[in-house]
Amino acid sequence: MPAFLTPEFVFSVANTAVLPAWLLLMAAPRWVVTRRLVRSGVWPLLLAATYAALLTMHYFSPHATEGGFSSLAEVRALFQDPWALTAGWVHYLCFDLAVGIWETQDAERRGLAWYLRVPCLLLTFLVGPIGLLLYAGLRQLRPVSSPADLAS
Repeated sequence: MPAFLTPEFVFSVANTAVLPAWLLLMAAPRWVVTRRLVRSGVWPLLLAATYAALLTMHYFSPHATEGGFSSLAEVRALFQDPWALTAGWVHYLCFDLAVGIWETQDAERRGLAWYLRVPCLLLTFLVGPIGLLLYAGLRQLRPVSSPADLAS
């Protein structure tokens, strides 16, 4: 493995790499580049692949048997490994972006104004579940009358 490939390096790259996707969702959600790279799911899938690679790094590390998901103590032990901790962070980046894409697409289907959804997207980026919670409230402003309305 190259010497520069450290958990800290991957963390920095992932943090930086996700910024353009969020900026595109907020500033130019209908632009062809946004549609092809972000809204298509390509960007979150790249993060998902990074997550899978990082998790693999953990399971091939000396810390592979440490920690788990059955208790808070096990999760704490798992995240003592920098590779697993970085994987956990990339997991957040991936899922938050996927939620932001859903919010954008759902808001457009409902006809919610751009300026109303931007704060939701910003909060989803910064504090994921709070942005989702705000968007869940916002979408009640424009309920749909039937499931078919969401398909169009």
